[in-house]
Amino acid sequence: MNKAELIRAVAERSGITKKDAEQAVNDTLSVISDALAAGERVQLVGFGSFEVRERGPRQSRNPRTQEPMEIPASRTPVFKAGKTLKDAVAGKLE
Repeated sequence: MNKAELIRAVAERSGITKKDAEQAVNDTLSVISDALAAGERVQLVGFGSFEVRERGPRQSRNPRTQEPMEIPASRTPVFKAGKTLKDAVAGKLE
């Protein structure tokens, strides 16, 4: 499912226009992004949580030249699925 399909599904399920659903989806994603950028954790009970993890600097090798190179420290967003979401996905496989 891509973003356009998600917007269409939200509009159909909630009975609102596609334009209003698009605004709601965009606003939701924006709020989550802003919270993560501020270093906050976003927890949606039953669905999962989003957080930012710090990755320290590390050594690697350039695959083409095999020369050592340093990869700088970074912050990366992480999603951890909640129990309800995990159970829903597992139930689809049975």
